[in-house]
Amino acid sequence: MKTLIALFGAATLFFTSHSLMARDINLHEAVQLRDSGTIKNFEELNKAALARHPGGKITDTELEQEYGRYIYQVEIRDAKGVDWDLEFDATTGELLRDFRDD
Repeated sequence: MKTLIALFGAATLFFTSHSLMARDINLHEAVQLRDSGTIKNFEELNKAALARHPGGKITDTELEQEYGRYIYQVEIRDAKGVDWDLEFDATTGELLRDFRDD
């Protein structure tokens, strides 16, 4: 019985902590965050991403909340057809990651 309780407790902790790690932000909430000034304007973040890979095209974007921080993720295909993943702090506009997507 103690083992079952321990397993249940561990599973609960795992799933609770995982849900706190990252949460997708829907469009409605993203617009509210932008309009309230909590996060940067999407066009500004997209422009910063494209400046890192001139001639590229944005193929996907996503806003998540990770560990209490809003992260704007941008996927770009550059002029040579190489895919890149970039992550920005959506509140400050700081570039956090820029890496080639294999």
